[in-house]
Amino acid sequence: MITPPPNVTGSLHIGHALTFSVQDAIVRWKRMNGYDVQWIPGTDHAGIGTQSVVEKMIMKERGLTRHDLGRDAFVKEIWKWKEKYGNHILHQMRRMGASLDWKNEFFTMDEPRYEAVQNAFMQLFEDGLIYRDTRLVNWCCALETVISDIEVDYKNINGRTLLNLPGRSTPVEFGVLHNFSYKVVNPDHGGIDELTVSTTRIETMLGDCAVAIHPQDERYKEIPIVCDASLVDMEFGTGVVKVTPAHDPNDYACARRHNLPIESIFDKLGKLNHNCGLPELEGHDRFEVREIVIDKLSQLGCYKGRDDKHVMRVAVCSRSGDVIEPLLQPQWYIKCNELAAISKRQVENGKMKIVPDQFVQDWYRWLDNIQDWCISRQLWWGHEIPAYQIKLTEDKGQELWVVGPDKVKAEKRAVDLLQKKGYPTNTSFELIKVM
Repeated sequence: MITPPPNVTGSLHIGHALTFSVQDAIVRWKRMNGYDVQWIPGTDHAGIGTQSVVEKMIMKERGLTRHDLGRDAFVKEIWKWKEKYGNHILHQMRRMGASLDWKNEFFTMDEPRYEAVQNAFMQLFEDGLIYRDTRLVNWCCALETVISDIEVDYKNINGRTLLNLPGRSTPVEFGVLHNFSYKVVNPDHGGIDELTVSTTRIETMLGDCAVAIHPQDERYKEIPIVCDASLVDMEFGTGVVKVTPAHDPNDYACARRHNLPIESIFDKLGKLNHNCGLPELEGHDRFEVREIVIDKLSQLGCYKGRDDKHVMRVAVCSRSGDVIEPLLQPQWYIKCNELAAISKRQVENGKMKIVPDQFVQDWYRWLDNIQDWCISRQLWWGHEIPAYQIKLTEDKGQELWVVGPDKVKAEKRAVDLLQKKGYPTNTSFELIKVM
C-alpha cells in the first residue's frame, strides 16, 4: 500500500493526519494477522506549487526570473531547494509514528517514477489513447501554463468590484457590464442602423468576428447576421451578442457551429498580439487596454454606457490567483470514453466493488459525463512529454508526431512512420520537442 503522496512544498494538515491514522491502523492490524505488509511513503513533486515557490525565492534573493536563468539552470535550483526544504513533510510523518517502510521511500520525480511516466505516455500514444488537439483551454497567464477544470476556482461578483491580481500594482475592475454598438452597413431608410451588445470584457471586442441573435427574434430579421438559439437569450439586454470565439467557450462553440473565423488576440502572457487589428495596442496588457478601448469607442460614438451592478462569476487559477484567460492552444489529451466504459462495466459485472454501494450511482454519473483529459502542462518542473513533432524540409501541411525515450529512438520511429505514410526513403526532416 502506498501513501497518497503529499506535496513536497507542504506541511501535514488534519486531512493528512486522518488518512495516515486510518492507514496505519489497517497496516498494523494486517501485520498482527500474519500478512507481509509494505506501506510505502513518498512525496509528490507538485509541479505548479514547487515551481512557483522557487521562482519567488529566486526573484526575492537575486532579482531574476526563471527565463533569466534558462530551463536547465532553473531546474537545478529546484532540485537544490527540494534537497534543502523538501523533506520537512517526511520528518512530520516520522514524528506521527506511522509504521511506514522508509527504506522504499519514493519521490514522483525520481528515476523509477520518471521512467514509468515516460513509458506510460508512449504506450498510451501507441495504443491511440493519447492525441494532440487545438482547443480552448484554461490558461493561467501568471504561470504561463494550461490548468485543468478542477484547478479553476470561481468568485461570485455582485456589482463593481476591484480584485488584486498577481503581478499587478493596481486592482482590476469586475462586475461591470459595458454596452457598445456596431454600425450596420448600408442600413435601410428608417431601419436599424446599429446593433448594441453588452459585455463584461470590452477589451475582447478586438477579437470579435460576428454578432449573433436568436433565430426567432423578429426585431432583427432583416439583418444578415448569425442566428444561434444556443448562444442568445432574447430577453437579456438587446438580444444581440458579440461573438469572440478565441476567448470564450460559448462563443467558441458558436463559431464551430457556424464556421466562423477563430483568431486569438492575446499571447500567453495575456498581452495583445497582431490579431487585435490596432498596431499601437500590440504588447499592451489585456486588462490595462480596457480603458483605451472604451475611449476609442467613445470617440466613434459607439460606447453606450455601463452597468455597475452586474452579477457575474470570475474564473480564477487556484494556484496563482490570476484570472483565467480562455486561450486557443494545442495540448495533449487522453481519450476517456473508452476507459470510462471499461470502468463502468467492471462495476456492473461485479469485477470491481464500490464500498459503500450507495456511491455506485455517483460512479456511473461521473463516468457517463466524462470529458477527454488534458494532460500537458507548460511547466519547467515536471515530467517532460516524450513526443517529437516531425518537421519536413518540404512542408506537406500534415502534422506528424512520434514518441521515444530519447531523440535517437524517436528518429528511428520517425523514419518508420514516414515510410508507412508513403514518403520517399530519402525524405529529410527535423524532430522538434514541443512543451
